[in-house]
Amino acid sequence: MRKLKLYNTLTLKKEEFKPINRGRVGLYTCGPTVYNYAHIGNLRTYIFEDILKRVLKFNGYKVKHVMNVTDVGHLTGDRDMGEDKLEQGARREGKSAWEIADFYWAAFRKDMQRLNLSEPDVWCKATDHIKEQIELVKKLEEKGLTYKTGDGIYFDTAKFPGYNKLSHQPLAALQEGARVEKNDEKKNPTDFALWKFSPPLNLPLSKGEKVSRGKRQMEWDSPWGKGFPGWHIECSAMSMKYLSEEEDIHCGGIDHINIHHTNEIAQSEAASGKKFFNWWMHGAFLNLVGGDKMAKSADNFLNLENAFIKNSVNPLAYRYSALSIHYRKPMEYRADAIAPAATALNNLYDEFLVLQKSFFQGKPDAKLLSKFTANVNDDLNMPQALAVAWEVIKSNLSGKTKRATLLEFDKVLGFGLNDLKRKKTAVPPAIIKLAEERQKARQAKDWQKADEIRKKVKREGYIIEDKNNNQFEIKTN
Repeated sequence: MRKLKLYNTLTLKKEEFKPINRGRVGLYTCGPTVYNYAHIGNLRTYIFEDILKRVLKFNGYKVKHVMNVTDVGHLTGDRDMGEDKLEQGARREGKSAWEIADFYWAAFRKDMQRLNLSEPDVWCKATDHIKEQIELVKKLEEKGLTYKTGDGIYFDTAKFPGYNKLSHQPLAALQEGARVEKNDEKKNPTDFALWKFSPPLNLPLSKGEKVSRGKRQMEWDSPWGKGFPGWHIECSAMSMKYLSEEEDIHCGGIDHINIHHTNEIAQSEAASGKKFFNWWMHGAFLNLVGGDKMAKSADNFLNLENAFIKNSVNPLAYRYSALSIHYRKPMEYRADAIAPAATALNNLYDEFLVLQKSFFQGKPDAKLLSKFTANVNDDLNMPQALAVAWEVIKSNLSGKTKRATLLEFDKVLGFGLNDLKRKKTAVPPAIIKLAEERQKARQAKDWQKADEIRKKVKREGYIIEDKNNNQFEIKTN
């Protein structure tokens, strides 16, 4: 297989990728918390993960892709403080938490289709794996790594050496950051909840609430009492179940590094005594112009619908825009910034449609294919890979070779070139006038002029087909 280098957050360097099992890759990507629409910042991460998956397959690997659906346990504070986001969403919309989860999961999958993101081989919902999460917590408890507080069962991070090995931050800095969301019962600021107890009924109204919170809609019996799992435990339990001995690559956004992914490593390796994932890969933020991070909590987020679709912009223009910036570099967004990407994508489509006139099957150009592969295999260097695609278009290669080469590239790019269909458009009046002049020349037996007009029309992308009784038909070339 070709040499593939990927940046590993765990080692802070690009390394040659070698899976645990030859020819097979276990890939886990943190999925959506389905209490609201995914914003385009979230979707940038999913685009990067889709490219990674495509590049792995492009290199001949068989990929088993697992993605979780967080439909319980993700509190409004990532360090286990606040209210469950699903319960909050249910109160916001006057629906059940289960209805909220189903609705926004369906919306997320629709966004995936719009962005041409391939679905995982395994979808796993947190609520379908309560048993596995309880078993993992019990295993940690048996090893003396947990303790009980008034609101749940917590993992004692002081008992896990190397807690900061993914973040590469001093432990004191992580502890200081954890003190922002204070819990006086925690032994260490970085300790996190494995199981949360259901809150008492009829809690006092919070700011902005009109209806008091009553009984939780999502809760289960456990050895520690009625409650629900913490956010971090689900990814450990489900990745260990579905990937088992193929825990190669774990992905997510960079905001997961210091808390969510750090906690996953701690609880998983403490329970199994084995290294969790060999590669950790993270996509950078999408920032609004001015440097602010897009976030639902800040009420400044845009989704595919209000950013693109309502403005009649092809969502794949956002995919193009995301590929034009390396996944580890911050990306800025403003309303007019997508226009150049939309234009570039439309130009790519137009150029490819011209190539579709060829009925002959070609082979990819070996030199340009090698150049494209070298870029995508250099830690997913998609900006340079896009440049190679345009190099193909501007080259002097035959149409059938250009077409075959671009189709091979599109296995990674994911712009759907093979599904493009030439739109039927009205023939311009100028072309019709030329065809009529040619017909007059033919009737006057001026074959030289008729042939010159035919060639001119062809250069404009149209073909004149002569019919019986001095009739003709104009078709696109």
